[in-house]
Amino acid sequence: MESLRRFIAIALADLRERTRSVRFWLVLAIVAALTWLCFPSAESQQLALGIGGARGRYSSAWAGLTLALMYSTLLAWMGFYLVRGTLVRDFDSRVWQLLVATPMTRAGYLLAKWASHMVVFCVVLAAGLLVGVVAQWVRAEDRAFDLVQMVKPVLLLTLPSLAVTAFFAIAFDMVPVLRRTAGNVLYFFVWVFVFAAMVTTFNPEESAWARQTMLSDPSGITLVQRDLMRTLPALAPAVEANQINIGLTQLDRPVTLFEWTQWWVGWGDVAGRLLWVLAAMGATVALAPALNWAASRTTATQPAARPGRRLRWLDRLLRPLEAFNAGRLLASELRLMLRQRRLWWWITLLACWGVQIGAPAPVQTGAVIVAWMISLDLFARSLLRERETGTAALVMTAAHASARLLSARTLACVIIAALSVWPALVNLAMHSPPVALNLLLVALGVALSGLALAALCRSPRPYELAMVLLAYLGVQGAGPLAFHAASPGMGWAVGLAPVVCLALLVLAWPGVNGQQSGAEGAFISS
Repeated sequence: MESLRRFIAIALADLRERTRSVRFWLVLAIVAALTWLCFPSAESQQLALGIGGARGRYSSAWAGLTLALMYSTLLAWMGFYLVRGTLVRDFDSRVWQLLVATPMTRAGYLLAKWASHMVVFCVVLAAGLLVGVVAQWVRAEDRAFDLVQMVKPVLLLTLPSLAVTAFFAIAFDMVPVLRRTAGNVLYFFVWVFVFAAMVTTFNPEESAWARQTMLSDPSGITLVQRDLMRTLPALAPAVEANQINIGLTQLDRPVTLFEWTQWWVGWGDVAGRLLWVLAAMGATVALAPALNWAASRTTATQPAARPGRRLRWLDRLLRPLEAFNAGRLLASELRLMLRQRRLWWWITLLACWGVQIGAPAPVQTGAVIVAWMISLDLFARSLLRERETGTAALVMTAAHASARLLSARTLACVIIAALSVWPALVNLAMHSPPVALNLLLVALGVALSGLALAALCRSPRPYELAMVLLAYLGVQGAGPLAFHAASPGMGWAVGLAPVVCLALLVLAWPGVNGQQSGAEGAFISS
């Protein structure tokens, strides 16, 4: 009982820490608003969960299935950024040293952290289910409410998926190099492999074994596909049951509706889904022997391990800037940013420069995106330096420190974003000046959007999350980072983005280090 009491105390302490933040409730409200988009009307010719261009009527069973699949895929990705960081907070604040002195076991501590992540996910799921109930009533396609049928898909599909996400949030907090931007970027590719690529392993359309086994992928898509292939031909013979489309899709024809009032799941399938939860818990417990090692690697020990490089050539290169006052601060910022770069960063940047010189357009686009991605932490964290190190009270005492720091760091980030792609800029300027101009505008947008989002959100994660998604789209030839294939509409957006980001940056910057007062100051401190 004493161990259980400690377990619950740790989980509740994390939950209270989160729910006291205005940011948590803001994120919850945004998630609830986005959940409403999962239930478009039939007249809109849109689908959130489509089966061969059709969907079930909004019964409790279909609303629950829609929420379950949307959350088991997308929330498994974005939820990682929502819950991660609790272990790092305990390590950096020295709370771990107090906890380790108690009879609490290390495995129990990690399981309590895992459970606290799951509680946060359950709060989000509860808000989503409430939106689903409202959507079922408002859309009025089937108002017969069945609580079991609505909740069952969420329990069987979403919770196992989020259990794996909670494990990764703890594992990434344990590894020092993955606690910041590198981990935020890497997890996207982990998610693509674990939650997307594994769907092919259990694809019931291509494997007879997958149609018989009780196992399924972490998100549960193959389990739903298997059941639809069995039951849907009798409900809607014209619908291709093997084509599941998750995400908002616009059709060029009216939406086909069919009846879906219940989802029957066998006990073997339930056991298969439970295996993912047990596997996540077992993997979390397996990290316990490394907990002391992880706790000893905190931000307090990092500066000693990374004194910075000499880079004497950089001093000579920046010497002309030191002829005037504003230039000295800019030169100092550039030295501070570049001297802390690791060797792999310089090697990767040089490789990207070489590829950018004469590579075909798709390869050149990929090299440009990689060059920006390795500097993601500079764009996302430069304005948060004093906030993260607790030096704002000292730094901001200098005359006009706020305006001078803002201008110097903004210009430094813009210079780094542009220099990261200078071979592509020079090459395109000689052969295709409009594309070169588009690339330069995208570079400005990449740097300024990172600074603006950091100033607005007081956190680097929203920008990192957005950039990872845009980079994924960019290497596939879509989105603003695909500067070679920009449409006229995208060109306007790319051109306006730096102006909008700069305006937001100037407006939000004074509050980053608590320089504002009143209601806004209370919001920032929360």
